[in-house]
Amino acid sequence: MAKPGPITCSFCNRDKKDVKILIAGISGHICDTCISQAYKMISEEGNAENKQKVQQALNLLKPNAIKKYLDEYVIGQDDAKKVLSVAVYNHFKRVAHAGLDKEEIEIEKSNVILVGETGTGKTLLARSIAKLLNVPFCIADATVLTEAGYVGEDVESILTRLLQAADYDVVAAERGIVFIDEIDKIARKSDNPSITRDVSGEGVQQALLKLLEGSAVNVPPQGGRKHPDAKMISVNTKNILFVCGGAFDGIEKKIASRLNTQAVGYSASVSVEEIDKANLLQYVSPQDLKAFGLIPELIGRLPVLTYLKPLDRATLRLILTEPKNALMKQYKHLFKMEGVKLEFENEVLDLIVDKAIEFKLGARGLRGICEAIMVDLMFDIPSDEKAPKNLTITLDYALDKLKNARLTQLQAA
Repeated sequence: MAKPGPITCSFCNRDKKDVKILIAGISGHICDTCISQAYKMISEEGNAENKQKVQQALNLLKPNAIKKYLDEYVIGQDDAKKVLSVAVYNHFKRVAHAGLDKEEIEIEKSNVILVGETGTGKTLLARSIAKLLNVPFCIADATVLTEAGYVGEDVESILTRLLQAADYDVVAAERGIVFIDEIDKIARKSDNPSITRDVSGEGVQQALLKLLEGSAVNVPPQGGRKHPDAKMISVNTKNILFVCGGAFDGIEKKIASRLNTQAVGYSASVSVEEIDKANLLQYVSPQDLKAFGLIPELIGRLPVLTYLKPLDRATLRLILTEPKNALMKQYKHLFKMEGVKLEFENEVLDLIVDKAIEFKLGARGLRGICEAIMVDLMFDIPSDEKAPKNLTITLDYALDKLKNARLTQLQAA
């Protein structure tokens, strides 16, 4: 009987004793060195393909094209749209040209923070951009985050959502965009030291610093709490763009206090700039965010600060009818599914806007008022065989339904 020959790698012909691992196949073997080389080749090819996709998107999506797309879904807020469009475009450029710049000038990311009242369109801007982009995008909520070791979610769970959006492709996730909503809810609760820890306030802000700055973070694949024995995925946040949004309820008082501060003495400036008291948010500065309760280290990692204007009557009226997902279009489509053509009198639309302004809920308040007017019709028509094929909502009908819903008796807080 012939003695079997030495076992070698079928690719590089190395002997078994010369390699760490030799994996046997059906008709051959492969060593750990050849596996590493093959993985490197596949990774480089995947990176080149990803950069090619980003470059194609870069050629198509200039800042003005991004803003035009946002105009289809969000009415007004031109300043915030411009800031976001530039931030997203620069993010594409940074990702597409990473490692290709011969001048070795490293372009740092500029994270964005949006300040605006509830219902002005912060989250809608983020969702609209998510539809447009071909990079992984996720929306996270800061209200559920707590300091490590306490009930709630660790800040790393934000990156878990981004990984899920990228189908756990780490390379793709590392060029993604994250929108952190309700960032104002993690403001420092008090300037005075307390015997209890601020586990959902300043502690979370400090934990967010490493994510926003750019570092390798160990992320639990399924979210939740990090455990020492659990398998982690390493994600580098260097090229992840963070956009934060918050209502910052009450920050107008901080802004007003700062603007009304006057110098005392003969050298005081006599030139006083006209201040628009109806929209104090346009004067927001990092100093006001610090006074509200954000720590300076966090503010420094969010260098681009912009605001969203409060919605006036004309803007709310346009929101009802103009965007692609306008409320009136949604209701007309719902009734069209039942074979009914729905129309609204202009006076009804004006009434809805007036009530939304009275309740001070922004664009979100529009749907609640519309539901109060439409709920009886939406209940009866699906089961009514004699329902009319053409239906017009009149002012008298709307007033009657609002009266029955007791909405006419509510006063703004």
